[in-house]
Amino acid sequence: MTRPLEGIRVLDLTRLLPGPFASLVLADLGAQVDKVEDPHGGDYLRHMPPQVGDQNAAFLALNRGKRSMVLDLKHPAGKAALERMLGRYDVLLEQFRPGVLDRLGLGHAALRERFPRLVIGAITGYGQTGPLAFRAGHDLNYLARSGVLGLQGPTDRPPQPPSFQLADVAGGMWCVIGVLGALRARDSGGQGAVVDVAMCESTLPFAMIQWATAALTGDASRGGEPLSGGIAPYNTYATKDGRHVALGALEPKFWRAFCDGTGLEFDLSAMMPGPHQVALKARLAELFAARTRAEWEAFALEKDCCLDPVLEPHELTTDAHLRARGLFVEQATPFGRSPQLRLPVGDPAGAAPPPAMGQHTDAILADAGFSAPEIDALKAAGAAR
Repeated sequence: MTRPLEGIRVLDLTRLLPGPFASLVLADLGAQVDKVEDPHGGDYLRHMPPQVGDQNAAFLALNRGKRSMVLDLKHPAGKAALERMLGRYDVLLEQFRPGVLDRLGLGHAALRERFPRLVIGAITGYGQTGPLAFRAGHDLNYLARSGVLGLQGPTDRPPQPPSFQLADVAGGMWCVIGVLGALRARDSGGQGAVVDVAMCESTLPFAMIQWATAALTGDASRGGEPLSGGIAPYNTYATKDGRHVALGALEPKFWRAFCDGTGLEFDLSAMMPGPHQVALKARLAELFAARTRAEWEAFALEKDCCLDPVLEPHELTTDAHLRARGLFVEQATPFGRSPQLRLPVGDPAGAAPPPAMGQHTDAILADAGFSAPEIDALKAAGAAR
């Protein structure tokens, strides 16, 4: 079966999580992704713990189906090689701070002038413009600046860092969407584009409801709205065995089903935030603490009330539903067995294992028209490896 991006070529200058996540999606959709790594360590993620063999576990999960080359863009010959290569690519992914590529003579304007059909996906913390464009940041900073972190309850302590990288993944995801849109526009008009993705902005759509509420009313209560812990029927609870469940009975019919199944009095006021929620939450906490998580799972199979176990990461691969959906696979790599996650779109079946650093330097350069003596010369000069 032909995948939708078969024939699209992507040159990926990114590292760590945001850009590699974007290029992983593109690779699973069928694009040829060639990863450019610098000679001074390459993608930093390779070397971070935990390791599978001598590679980082997350690196292996993010880089299946890609090729790797080592090219020193600060070396004149390396920069010239990149420029020569770009003519055969459809997409360039980069996540340098604004100005870095300009200092190398590879700024967006210069590249667009020379390669008018090139689509450039640029992922940064704060965007290519604005007073914070050149500022450094990490996921937590972007969540804070976007207002998303400020919505995290409860209110008796400061907002807590989430245990996942929402801004990084969101930046990669929006980059994919922008790149696909730019490729479609190019099909019609023949011109590429620069897709300017700010990770700070990428998180805000996840809080669209809360933002709209705050924009209209001037207030969005942290931890106090129906969707952020403000009502008992939409909350998490501890079970008898020290596990947890999530009740999402956000509509009256689901709340009624839960009440009917537990003997709790049905009252529509449960759906509205307010002081009365304190007592109701305490009552539900008492109910849930009387049964184990497994017993509540059995209850949920009988009662259509939007109740699920809170699974811990190590439990995911044994969950019957997730396994039936084919969400997890293992891949044999030169570094050992690597767990892989099927993304919601694309097909990882048959993907090559994550590459060793510089594994495909010769092949990528040869594909770009470099002769064997030219490749040897680049290596001798220290511009490639």
